[in-house]
Amino acid sequence: MSQELNEVAIGQDQEIVFTRVFNAPRQLVFEAWSNPQHLIHWWGPKGFTNTFHHIEVRAGGQWRFTMHGPDGTDYPNLVVFDEIFPHERIAYTHSPGEENDPDFQVEAKFEDQGENTRLTLTMRFASTEARNNKVEFGVLEGGAQTLDRLGDALAQITTNPSTTFALALPSDREIVMTRLFNAPRELVFEAWTNPEHVAKWWGGCAQTVLVCESDLRVGGQWRTVLQEPGGAVHPFKGVFQEIASPELLVHTMIYDVEPYSNIVAVVTVTFREEDGKTRMIERIQHESVEARNGHLASGMEWGAVETLNRLEVVLEEMSREQ
Repeated sequence: MSQELNEVAIGQDQEIVFTRVFNAPRQLVFEAWSNPQHLIHWWGPKGFTNTFHHIEVRAGGQWRFTMHGPDGTDYPNLVVFDEIFPHERIAYTHSPGEENDPDFQVEAKFEDQGENTRLTLTMRFASTEARNNKVEFGVLEGGAQTLDRLGDALAQITTNPSTTFALALPSDREIVMTRLFNAPRELVFEAWTNPEHVAKWWGGCAQTVLVCESDLRVGGQWRTVLQEPGGAVHPFKGVFQEIASPELLVHTMIYDVEPYSNIVAVVTVTFREEDGKTRMIERIQHESVEARNGHLASGMEWGAVETLNRLEVVLEEMSREQ
């Protein structure tokens, strides 16, 4: 993973600023920074490993973890996310484990630089003395090594699309999932909307599609019914609200089982071209925080990973048939 720019500067007052340009699109760099599946592999200087105790990547969410040094020393950490703007900015407060004892604040900015991404990482301390203590502790070298590991992780992600899934919670009522597919946008849109294809990938690996119907027009309805190995049935339905092939699909979604059949979510799926590949962004807007949390508690994240992995296989088959 080439890095065209690698700079670190000591600010005039209480700041340390790292700047790095990565040979990867901005969405991918943000994903590597915000997805726990990726963070666990690169966070920290060379030789460090992590144990994640809890992580919720959203404004107000917390990330508790322990960093394990090469010499066996454990370092407890608490991150509280202050602001998150997908693909643009992450701001958080870091402490050694106590919310009322902040250590420093961090702002990570992600900017397009041609086809690459410029990352600006600013650490702000309570005083110049606190900043200087961190410098003496080795934060400059440690920060540079951490960004080196991020570069290595990005190289791995770009060669393995199945690792590009990310889930974010940008607001109390939203779930946003992204995935990069190694297929052109027209093919992904076709696989996503044609019931003949959808029936082959929708649902988890152990589930069977009993019904897959779709009237792909504004005002048209769709319906999919999944069955568990034990016989339990999960019916879903909705109405198409906006269709702009092959870029955009908006529809409602209802889990058609009492007492949930009156709870309506709005799903917006965007398909973006990236160097012959397609980045799918699925935004689910729930009616309430309770509905959103109930959806998350159902195990939908791992179900989504399995489902999108199955879609990747279907796309490979469709590509060979063309």
